[in-house]
Amino acid sequence: MTSSSQSRTNYGRRFFWLALAIVVAIGAYTAGWFYAAGVVVDEVKGAVAALNGNGRRASCEEPQARGYPFRIGVFCRSVMFEDAREGVGFQARSFRSAAQVYQPWRIVGELDGPARLEAPGLSALALDWSALRASLRLASPLPERLSVESRGLNVRLDEPGEALPALFQADSLEAHLRPVGEDLDLAVRFSGLRPDAALTEGVALPPLAGLVDLSLAGGALDGGLDGDLRGRSGTLRNLTVSTESGAGVTLSGPVSVDENGLIDAELQIVVREPLALAKILGDLAPHARREIELSAAAIAAMDGNAGMPLRVVKGEASLGFIPLGTVPPL
Repeated sequence: MTSSSQSRTNYGRRFFWLALAIVVAIGAYTAGWFYAAGVVVDEVKGAVAALNGNGRRASCEEPQARGYPFRIGVFCRSVMFEDAREGVGFQARSFRSAAQVYQPWRIVGELDGPARLEAPGLSALALDWSALRASLRLASPLPERLSVESRGLNVRLDEPGEALPALFQADSLEAHLRPVGEDLDLAVRFSGLRPDAALTEGVALPPLAGLVDLSLAGGALDGGLDGDLRGRSGTLRNLTVSTESGAGVTLSGPVSVDENGLIDAELQIVVREPLALAKILGDLAPHARREIELSAAAIAAMDGNAGMPLRVVKGEASLGFIPLGTVPPL
């Protein structure tokens, strides 16, 4: 009898200490999470404050840390950045980010539209989307990967008091960046891209799908693309644009741009359904319709699906022995 009573007592003690240990662990974890959340919010406030001044304004409205218990991230009611000297501006609605507590180097984020974008040499743009997400994998000295994905993207000119048509719409658009040694890999994929007829001389293009996959030499050394391609070189692994009917073109090969913006390239080109493609290009450039149709007929006769050399020398393009014209400086 005594043995049974003592066994129950020992069991009760073990259960008590286990429950106490669990409560203490949860309390310590909770305290640690809220401490880390405070640090994150302070870091965000400090980073935003550092951006302000010298003609620049930045804002993360009402920053908060969210995600307890297993995530931690920053929430801003709205975001804004403006650099009057450079003519750059961006503002959007709510921003949310999150990282798993056990995997803090992988950060995901979401941004709500609509948004307004200003950039040098461009009219102000109004952007909207049904979903815009990004993911970032941190590493040293550069992030290991950056990806951005949008759904239902709509871009139009931002003119006060005017309801202007969209410059273009895209069912999906995604971009991926990653450093590879000293170079930078860039991939862009889109589908359901529909430019407004005003951009295509009144011609209504069919929905387009495409892929751009390139490696930029030395791009990881200077932080990647800075908007100026002059003096750069790289390898175009795949540039494909096609219509829903299957007509399209694929390019691959080395490309360089000199200091004057003129392109030099040694490419392989594959043309699918050249006659159907020629009709679209002829509608876009009616003044060159005959040359386009003749080139398409020659490509069809040479079996463009097998690939042909496309050469560009100082902006002068030729397909085999067929001159194609001049590529304007970038």
